[in-house]
Amino acid sequence: MKQRKDNYRAALQRGQAEPQPHTPKVTTLNSRYVRITIELDPELQRHLDRWTAPTVALLTNTGTAALRVLTAFAAGTPSSGTGSRT
Repeated sequence: MKQRKDNYRAALQRGQAEPQPHTPKVTTLNSRYVRITIELDPELQRHLDRWTAPTVALLTNTGTAALRVLTAFAAGTPSSGTGSRT
């Protein structure tokens, strides 16, 4: 128990490390008349993943369910070329 307290106190005395500043990703597009510089925040990918992952998962699951229904329906009905007419 004493060792745990000592470790905790040592961690408090060290303090927290300074967060490193984010360096943006810079892309420059040049043409004869126009020069465009685009800077992207490195956190952008994490934000996009957080917003798009649920939507992509929903679309994937919906498509999978629709294909299951269609294949079950196609397997259950006889093709138009076979069968007898009365």
